[in-house]
Amino acid sequence: MNLQVYLPYAIFIFPLIGSILAGVFFIKLRAFFAQVSSSVLVALACLASAIVCFESVKNGITYDIKLYEWFVLYKFTSTISISINSITAIMLFVVTLVSTVVHIYSVGYMHDDPHRQRFFSYLSLFTFFMIVLVTAKDFIQLFLGWEGVGLCSYLLIGFWFKKESANLASIKAFITNRVSDVFMATGICLIYCIFRTLSFDEVFNQIQSGISSCYFIGHDITIFNCKIDTVTLIGVMLFLGAMGKSAQLFLHVWLPDAMEGPTPVSALIHAATMVTAGVFLMAKCWIFIEHSVFLQQFITIIGATTAIFAATIALVQTDIKKIIAYSTCSQLGYMFFAIGVLVPSAGIFHLVTHAFFKALLFLGAGSVIHACHHEQNIFKMGGLWKKIPFTFGMFMIGSVAIAGIYPFAGYFSKDAILEAAYVSHTTHGNYAFVLGTVAAFLTSFYSWRLIAVVFHGTYKGDAHHHPHESPLIMLIPLGILTIPSIFSGLVGNYLHILETEFWHGAIFVAQERLVHMHHVSWYIKYLPSVLSFIAITLAYILYLKYPNLPLKLSITLRPVRFLLQKKYFFDEIYSYIFVRGLKNLSNFSIKIIERANDAIIPHGFVFVAKLFGNGVNRLQSGITFVYFLFFFTFISLIFQYYSFINDRGLMHYTVTWVKNLLS
Repeated sequence: MNLQVYLPYAIFIFPLIGSILAGVFFIKLRAFFAQVSSSVLVALACLASAIVCFESVKNGITYDIKLYEWFVLYKFTSTISISINSITAIMLFVVTLVSTVVHIYSVGYMHDDPHRQRFFSYLSLFTFFMIVLVTAKDFIQLFLGWEGVGLCSYLLIGFWFKKESANLASIKAFITNRVSDVFMATGICLIYCIFRTLSFDEVFNQIQSGISSCYFIGHDITIFNCKIDTVTLIGVMLFLGAMGKSAQLFLHVWLPDAMEGPTPVSALIHAATMVTAGVFLMAKCWIFIEHSVFLQQFITIIGATTAIFAATIALVQTDIKKIIAYSTCSQLGYMFFAIGVLVPSAGIFHLVTHAFFKALLFLGAGSVIHACHHEQNIFKMGGLWKKIPFTFGMFMIGSVAIAGIYPFAGYFSKDAILEAAYVSHTTHGNYAFVLGTVAAFLTSFYSWRLIAVVFHGTYKGDAHHHPHESPLIMLIPLGILTIPSIFSGLVGNYLHILETEFWHGAIFVAQERLVHMHHVSWYIKYLPSVLSFIAITLAYILYLKYPNLPLKLSITLRPVRFLLQKKYFFDEIYSYIFVRGLKNLSNFSIKIIERANDAIIPHGFVFVAKLFGNGVNRLQSGITFVYFLFFFTFISLIFQYYSFINDRGLMHYTVTWVKNLLS
């Protein structure tokens, strides 16, 4: 029996079984069984994913398994499927590996929580929905997984639902993602209306061949007197949906607040998996971008602006998890503008490497928080490298990787994106290169600011609390993640992950840009690394050599610091326009409705009732002749009506005579 045939089934079903076991069958048993069952099943799914990924990348093996039909729309039928190609296989491996280490880490981190079974059930359920999303063969299944991970994100962010800030953060994340999901659903509806199918392969083939069952393909649609190409319109709708899930500019506001959830949630959802779903979607739908110059410009500008925007906010944050959260937002911007300059392979490469070292940073931050008795303010820490040396070493590896220092993972993937933007020789590509290079400098600076404040200097926390190293069950996942954080870039570069041949046709890569990337000038190639070393040196001088200097600079640059601390006033603007605006509108509407209820409606009913009653009273004369007259008149009218319908009777001839007379 060939076990390899059953590996996709194992990847698909094991996390769901783990979620059911943890959430239903073990609810009255010891939490230990829920933790072990869900962790083991996700680990088995990870092992199966590793084998499938190896076979797919090496030999180009694909899987197309139909499980069952579940959605019927007119002539379209959607089937829950397991469709795996090169890009899907890599995503499955990343999702299941990070999920496995987070499950193991959570055993120690959530040790004292009385609701551990529910937590592990949510984690496994999230992993299942992420797999549903990744393995989709059509847009309907993708949207099912898309909404499923959104639901699990809401549940996990608000896991500590007795904490008001966690409840508000979960609601904010849910609503923000629903806004973007409206665009996503609109894009899917447009795809069906235009192509009469929702299958990825069929839609892509129709665009490639320029053939469609609908007139609108290849033509413009006029919206508000503006003409827009149908492919561009669909691509914009899908990208707006991806912007919410991947926390891009204007729809980013939910991601920092999502740090109210347990730290393992941040590592799994908001660093390595769910937030990368938007990047995966746009890379998979590369054909829309290839056929639309406007879409290339739009994605590149939004991604590059997000990269620099989030990096500047991270400079002044004091919460250790929010610093890493804004870093995630910034790095997602890199992935998007790589897709915008038509080198999506570089974006997926950075997605893979970033997943590992960002998960390492988040879990390392969790270990620091655990050591400091749930303190998250970095300025209430300090001098921790002696007290938690292993965590310090792991955190250093993650920080070096994100800074893009050779030979760590970030060096290869981030530099590839910047080189791709540079060789595009377009205005939006140059814009992305400049902002991306500055963002690389800022990334190294705030990463080493965090390290200097948290791990060096003197301890500034509560004297009664003595920081201590985390238990072994929390340190093992950190050790596991250091391996891909160091070597995944080297492996990807060795396997030529940027080249078209690596993907076996799963995604498109502009070949001429790859050629130019290989021959880019040496100063462009080494510029990000040089800037990273300068930023690290600057952070060392400001926060270790002259620790009073940052305070003086903050006083001098108070308006800038205030703007960054307020996060460019996005929350205040949205609150004023949407929250307060809708609240005022609803209050105004309520007042109008109440006045209508109190004045117009009751008095109107009384007036009509009196008028009708007076009329009926006049008819009640008590004279039998009058009653018979009304009765026969009513019967006669009914008879004349039916006679008129059948072309007979006095009414018919009368109406006909009048018509003839008038003509």
